[in-house]
Amino acid sequence: MLFTSKKDKFLEMLLSIAKNLEDAAHYFVDFKIHNEEDLKEFQKTMKEYEKNGDSIIHHLIVTLNKSFITPIEREDILELAMKMDDVLDGFERCASRLDMYNITLADQYMVTFVDKIYESSKEVVRAAELLSEKKLMDIRPHVIKINDYESECDDLLRDSIKQLFLREKDPIKVIQYKEIYETLESISDSCEDVGNTLETIIMRNA
Repeated sequence: MLFTSKKDKFLEMLLSIAKNLEDAAHYFVDFKIHNEEDLKEFQKTMKEYEKNGDSIIHHLIVTLNKSFITPIEREDILELAMKMDDVLDGFERCASRLDMYNITLADQYMVTFVDKIYESSKEVVRAAELLSEKKLMDIRPHVIKINDYESECDDLLRDSIKQLFLREKDPIKVIQYKEIYETLESISDSCEDVGNTLETIIMRNA
């Protein structure tokens, strides 16, 4: 069933969710914030990406409920979709916090976090492409890279918080920046969850 040559609608929808996620990550990396108006636009656009992801997932669930045959286990399809949605939710949450705290200048730690998350999102898309092509065993190297980026973000979080307490004297800014760092690291955790779900799919179907 998984290895038929015909494109599968569920695997294609999962790929659409992944591509929307990568688009959101690219926007997050690329958008330049200079003032409060930029922050508002940034937060609004990230919300639109999150809503678009929700719309695709809603369509997937409706289709899933109407379908008797699926290419992989129903729970795996839904789990992968929801784990990718968690990444998008993290982006939207981070954009909201930046707007709330009026942070218009990203420090080097934030830039590095987002760069690594963007690279991880590209691995998610490549894995989703391979899943849609039913090339399960080719997915594993991309899962490994996702896990590597998450590990790097773990190290980055420890260093960023350590340096924050050393350099920043304003307790309010300490609280704000610490939350931003932790939110970004949690996005990398969500990427790893996507990787773990893909690993489960490989194990069950390869």
